[in-house]
Amino acid sequence: MTDDIVLLLRRAGFGPTAAEVGAARRLGYASTLSGLVAPAGPDVGATSAPVPNLGPDPFVLLPRATEAQQVVGSRRRTEQTVALARWWLDRMTVADHQAVEKLIFFWHGHWATSVAKVRSPQLMFGQLREFREARDFADLAHRMVLDRALVYWLDGQHNKKAAPNENLARELFELFMLGVGQYTERDIKEAGRALAGWRVILDREKLVSEPKDRDTGRKTILGATANFDANGLVDLLLQHPTCRRFIASRLWFRYASSTQPIPERTREAMAAEFPAPMAMLRVLFGDEAFQATRGTMVQQPVEWLVGAMRHLGLRPAAMPEQVFSRIYWAMEALGQRPFAPPSVGGWPAGAAWLTSAAAQVRLTIAGILVDLVRPGPLTPEAVAHLLCVDRWTDRTYAVLRDARNDRLKLMLGLVSPEYLVT
Repeated sequence: MTDDIVLLLRRAGFGPTAAEVGAARRLGYASTLSGLVAPAGPDVGATSAPVPNLGPDPFVLLPRATEAQQVVGSRRRTEQTVALARWWLDRMTVADHQAVEKLIFFWHGHWATSVAKVRSPQLMFGQLREFREARDFADLAHRMVLDRALVYWLDGQHNKKAAPNENLARELFELFMLGVGQYTERDIKEAGRALAGWRVILDREKLVSEPKDRDTGRKTILGATANFDANGLVDLLLQHPTCRRFIASRLWFRYASSTQPIPERTREAMAAEFPAPMAMLRVLFGDEAFQATRGTMVQQPVEWLVGAMRHLGLRPAAMPEQVFSRIYWAMEALGQRPFAPPSVGGWPAGAAWLTSAAAQVRLTIAGILVDLVRPGPLTPEAVAHLLCVDRWTDRTYAVLRDARNDRLKLMLGLVSPEYLVT
């Protein structure tokens, strides 16, 4: 059974260290929660992970690339993407403001955008910066509807008055702001018109407006008629009573339980704090319904990896390049790596991460990590303390007790149900 403090720290961040758990227990639950959702001062830990200089997208310099140049450019893009993921994983690991970093990761899964189609790591980095700089959900929604990566990902650059494309409009309603069943096909068509006339150019910091392709006529969306443009559409959706409840439900799904529905009372209390996500999380983590979700949340692979590195005192920036590369591509085999969600719906949750194939990959990654430290001597109790696991089940305890060496004990602890499921 995980105690309340550990449950809070594991769900709000990426995996507390034993020292952090001890400090939180001395502070108490209420003070710890306040410090998580409203951290004081700058994030000193994050300053040790400075923003990387990726350089320009190689295809900016190759507007008419030959086939050979395209191969070289694509390889360089991959290198830049790996460097960007390495930096972000490093920051997740060393950040003191763990709840802030976890929220950024949540937004990445919510406004799911993949470099596999966008291709440009610079565009993905720009989107990540928008997540970090947005004041609240309302500000973020306005930024996202004109975000170069998201617009490209959902074919918004092909949306023209004379040839509408409704992909971005549909996902804005269904996945990002309102949820399924809250709109009609006519609403989607009209919203698509409001989003027409934008183009993505790699070497421009913002979307480029194409006046000839804009649709400035009147549109009727969700029963309202006006000359809606992109920002006007977002304002309309933000005012819809479903929006705040939908975001509350999505926060619950990723922070509380992917199997237990959010209680109506909890959802309404969270919705009352919309559009401030940290205030909504304060309500969630302070609600008795949250405590009842213990043992229901399977860590996503990135959450698991970052937590493991925090517990072992490792960080991607300090790893040999070849070692990090092995971990990075193993994460692809595990089903989750930064900047590459499988679809606009984001990553799965729950039992989807507990397949036998995933267990083998996770064990491989655990072995790579453990080989970077010098464990020992370790008893099952020492492994539990290091990994901030309250206690082992009899079955796991027996497996750890009988493990042939300390390396294996630590590996098994990292892939145990008690560590994977919070």
